Amino acid sequence: MSAEAPIYTIKDAKLSFGLNPLFIGVDLYINRGDKICLVGRNGCGKSTLLKVIAGEIDADDGEFFIQPGTRIGYMPQEPIFDGFANLREVVENGLSKQEKNQTYRADKLIEYFDIKAEQKPEESSGGERRKAALAAALINEPDILLLDEPTNHLDIEAIEKLEDIIKKFAGAVIVISHDRSFLQNISQITFWLDRGILRRNNKSFRFFEEWENQVIDQEIIEQKALNKKIAEETEWLHKGVTARRKRNMGRLRRLQQLRAERREQIKMTGSVEMEAQTTELRSKMVIEAKHIYKSFGDKQIVKDFSLRVIKGNKLGIVGPNGSGKTTLIKLLTKRLEPDSGFIRIGKNLEEAYFDQNRVTLDPKKTLWKTLCNEGDHIWVRGHFRHVVAYLKDFLFKPDQAQCPVSALSGGEKNRLMLAVALAHPSNFLVLDEPTNDLDMDTLDLLQEVLDEYEGTVLIVSHDRDFMDKVATSLLYMKGDGTIYEHVGSYTELLEKIKNQPKSTTKKITEKQENRPHEKNKTIKLSYKEQYLLNTLPDEIAKLEEENKGIEIALSNPNLYTDDPQKFDELTSKLAKNKDCIAEKENQWLEIQIKAEEISGSA
Repeated sequence: MSAEAPIYTIKDAKLSFGLNPLFIGVDLYINRGDKICLVGRNGCGKSTLLKVIAGEIDADDGEFFIQPGTRIGYMPQEPIFDGFANLREVVENGLSKQEKNQTYRADKLIEYFDIKAEQKPEESSGGERRKAALAAALINEPDILLLDEPTNHLDIEAIEKLEDIIKKFAGAVIVISHDRSFLQNISQITFWLDRGILRRNNKSFRFFEEWENQVIDQEIIEQKALNKKIAEETEWLHKGVTARRKRNMGRLRRLQQLRAERREQIKMTGSVEMEAQTTELRSKMVIEAKHIYKSFGDKQIVKDFSLRVIKGNKLGIVGPNGSGKTTLIKLLTKRLEPDSGFIRIGKNLEEAYFDQNRVTLDPKKTLWKTLCNEGDHIWVRGHFRHVVAYLKDFLFKPDQAQCPVSALSGGEKNRLMLAVALAHPSNFLVLDEPTNDLDMDTLDLLQEVLDEYEGTVLIVSHDRDFMDKVATSLLYMKGDGTIYEHVGSYTELLEKIKNQPKSTTKKITEKQENRPHEKNKTIKLSYKEQYLLNTLPDEIAKLEEENKGIEIALSNPNLYTDDPQKFDELTSKLAKNKDCIAEKENQWLEIQIKAEEISGSA
């Protein structure tokens, strides 16, 4: 921790809306150079707390101290662009009155983020507007930079530029974001706003899940040990967060299997064996595109692209902003016709389309009426669900069912839109930027839904962690009309792109099965991997046996009052062992999958 005095301190801050307290007793301090992420469920008050820190709104109570001369740069979740003739004016608006003549600062940021400066805000993409708002927050060279969902609508190149700025930034930064990879890359400290209480952990977001589980597990154990009824909200939180965060051992294996199947489907396309498989494939056919082209004016969006999508594929579409991802979705779903080539869609497709720009919610309707206009049950994926139970699946409390949509936060509205889209009967799901503004708990839930979804999925997203966990393969749009399919994770694809020589036009996603010289290489487990494969099961069993003994000791109702120090030690040890078991199980599973793949290719 820095020996220098904090540049910003808040003590015992409180804020309520009506009779509902949003947060109570908030204490925080910010040192120069701190890189802080602020996390918590949608609707918990993260954006409001950031506005309080920025001085945009006043708290009901609390002591505030900011060192004289400290500058604050703030980018809200939904910046306002009214009244600006172009994006340059948006950027320059961030300058103070005394610095209005220093427009060279705007030029530097416009060049760095590659902003279309003369474009009107209303004619600009979400990504262009977001970059302009970021530049406006940075232009004043603030001592504290506050960013609310800065990665929304940004492509990977812009996100990586922002990461670089934050890492080199001399001042303090507080960021709200749903993008796990982004937070892991930039944060050193984690603030967690949970049920009105702000907690601090002097570790990066990389360690958040471990810390979160420890806090929740200890809270539940303490309440049980004191023979108190577990609060409904805590139980709900425990089931809604921790249970979903426990890694599903089958999910990684299932995703690997789906990727292996996709490789086989790609190998089959265009081969001699193709004719023999045609009948079977056509019965499972969802989309078939052959030699399609699409241009707008001089800009070529799609150039000589062919694709065959089979039932059950979960296809991600990635690439820079403006490369044509949404256009490709419209082509593949026949909302748009190609200039040449043809697209065929399978029969009996029931499509559910999620597009934040299209789905509208009636602010006067309750959540109940939004999902179920009559009665109290809704038909979801083959059976009836009570509307309150379905809302709980999407992390809404039962008492929110009769609240108007207007009372929801921006993230909660997006969560409700997702619930509406997924409630429709479908076997073909199209998700265009579904991760924007969703909190991490909802992203976990969406991953769970997509993992269990038996239909076909098309997804556009820049969220690396999300795509790594759900996509069986990726279509990478370079921006010049070429589209390549990569079977594997988004992280692997980005590494290939970075390592690709700029002078070559060779396909970055050339399949390993099409490289005979690589097929003959001898691939085997390393000595360390083989050792871990043999020894990890015993280590896991030993830890599980140790946990049984700890749980027996903690079941003593008098332990907490007789020996609170021992109680704390055992609670901490139990949480640590659980995390260690989860880590070892996943390590063993990854090695086992690799061993099976080697065995299958031998």
